[in-house]
Amino acid sequence: MIKVELCVNGQPVSREVDDRTLLVEFLRRELGLTGTHVGCDTSQCGACTVKLDGVAVKSCSVLAAQASGGEVVTVEGLGSPEALSEVQQAFVACHGLQCGFCTPGMMMAIDYYLDTDGSLEDEDIHRALEGNICRCTGYVNIIRAVKHAAQARIAAGKPLGKARHG
Repeated sequence: MIKVELCVNGQPVSREVDDRTLLVEFLRRELGLTGTHVGCDTSQCGACTVKLDGVAVKSCSVLAAQASGGEVVTVEGLGSPEALSEVQQAFVACHGLQCGFCTPGMMMAIDYYLDTDGSLEDEDIHRALEGNICRCTGYVNIIRAVKHAAQARIAAGKPLGKARHG
């Protein structure tokens, strides 16, 4: 057993868990944050993507103990039902989902992309989404959602690619 201490969606949490507990299991089982999905258990699908210390990671490939001391943002931390984030609003406006299983991971990957790059070129968006698989949509509306979210951030005076461009 190991003590894991994190700041998750702005709230400090501390739990004692088995050393082999994956971050995705910690979030879902220990904290009840079920928006982070388990799709493949091999880090191929991206459904479990969260931000750890500001970087998009596949939480099925990170031990909770490795993340200890860090800050985690899950899809629940992007916004609230009363105040959706630009990315969440864009998925609604552009119908960027069908079954919804990949959606939380897609949203987290897109949020990270807009933070670190934010290019509106299709090729760059495709590259940013390479690690996230959707079996339903064909990606057309997801790419529209990326562009919609980027435009909403720009309209709100928020810079794109701040981590990369300083």
